[in-house]
Amino acid sequence: MEKNYSLNELPEIAKYVIDNAANKVILFYGEMGVGKTTLIKEIVKQLGVNDNVSSPTFSLVNEYQSNSGDTIYHFDFYRIDNEEEAMDIGIDEYFYSNSWCLVEWPNKVENLLPLESVNITITETNEFNRTLELKNNE
Repeated sequence: MEKNYSLNELPEIAKYVIDNAANKVILFYGEMGVGKTTLIKEIVKQLGVNDNVSSPTFSLVNEYQSNSGDTIYHFDFYRIDNEEEAMDIGIDEYFYSNSWCLVEWPNKVENLLPLESVNITITETNEFNRTLELKNNE
């Protein structure tokens, strides 16, 4: 499923992702600067988190609590050198916790990803627009 959107349509796109994801482990693919973190921030907001959401580039994972008590994990594996670093933080426990796991740069931990996940690919259409492709892996 492909959707084209602009920045002012971000709330609708985030809701679309939440409503159409067959699994809570969502993998975000796209070039640097395409808007992965921006979309994740909006998804986390839509899930009921009031905290300031930022990319966990140096900590690898940020944890948020929603208003309803749900836990949301946001991963950024851009800076890791090998999958062992992800294993060291207990990535399996996160992925199989039945909590939302929003993962930037999943290609860095390809062998550790659950088979049943959701792939989101974001591409730049032009300076102001993006295309989102959602694929459920079941």
